Amino acid sequence: MEDILKELKERLKAWEEVFELPRMKERISELEKLMSRPDFWDDKKRARALIAELESLKDRVRVLEELAEKVEEAEVLLSLAEEGDTSAREEAARLVSELQDDFKKARIALFLRGPYDRGDCFISLNAGAGGTDAQDWTEMLLRMYTRFCERAGFKVRLLDETPGEEAGIKSATLEVKGPYAYGLLKGETGVHRLVRISPFDAARRRHTSFASVTVTPIVPEEDIEIKEEDLKIETFRAGGPGGQHMQKNETAVRITHIPTGITVSCQNERSQHQNKEMALRILKARLRALMEETRAKKIEELRGELREIEWGNQIRSYILQPYRLVRDHRTEVEVGNVEAVLDGDLWPFIWAWLERGEAEVARTEKEVK
Repeated sequence: MEDILKELKERLKAWEEVFELPRMKERISELEKLMSRPDFWDDKKRARALIAELESLKDRVRVLEELAEKVEEAEVLLSLAEEGDTSAREEAARLVSELQDDFKKARIALFLRGPYDRGDCFISLNAGAGGTDAQDWTEMLLRMYTRFCERAGFKVRLLDETPGEEAGIKSATLEVKGPYAYGLLKGETGVHRLVRISPFDAARRRHTSFASVTVTPIVPEEDIEIKEEDLKIETFRAGGPGGQHMQKNETAVRITHIPTGITVSCQNERSQHQNKEMALRILKARLRALMEETRAKKIEELRGELREIEWGNQIRSYILQPYRLVRDHRTEVEVGNVEAVLDGDLWPFIWAWLERGEAEVARTEKEVK
């Protein structure tokens, strides 16, 4: 119990440093003074933005201070327990257990505050360099994310899937619905690398294969407009490689956004109209994500920034041979239980990425100021 409390205390200290607690309190005072001025509402747009900033800062300060109070209370109870107070130790154990749950909830309240973090998302997977191995790897990733979403309590639905020639899949798109689905999964965007003995190589040699993951928020219909002349819309028969699963009618829809070259497809809805609507929603989400990445740049300029799905661009490596390890190259987090990760246990990587990202944002804001 003492070790758990020590770990929670260290985590709280790290969070206070990341968010610069004293600076947040100073900013709250500044904003409250601004709001008391008679001309505050002259610029309504600016006023609303400042009010939103104030509420966000107050929420974060409240969460951090409440955690600090509980940690201090638990420390006092443990001190009494060391002096022989049995009831104090029981109360401390209850409080530490409660604190563990509080810290889990606090992580979401502190780190997921983006405009789309609370909402749903699409996960798109595409096979990269590596041939059949890459397509098999993409199917493994599809299972991994499906398992993660199911365990997290999200509703997950396969919207589109293109099978590989020999095994695996070339691409797939998942719709994920649930509180904070996008906020929790957004850091998974990037190239994922697999190193293993290839099951498709008769010589049993070690192969490296790649797949890309793109997580985009499901944005409101009015949030982004797409010109009809910018779209190339194609229909094709839905289903697998052939046989009884191949439909006779062309209900599946593929849409290409001509200015950016982004292509999306949907084939799992019941009609061509429904597939087209869903494909447009996926396209809007992809375009919004590109706009968020650059903020000021035009969409046409973004196409050249997309990275190839190959060596050197990976965000995470899953190594099954010659040793077993999953390593995130952005956060340096490593997990030796590869089976658990591939079965959907992504929390160590998700939280580390969110906390690292918040720290970088805080540093950037400080440098700008």
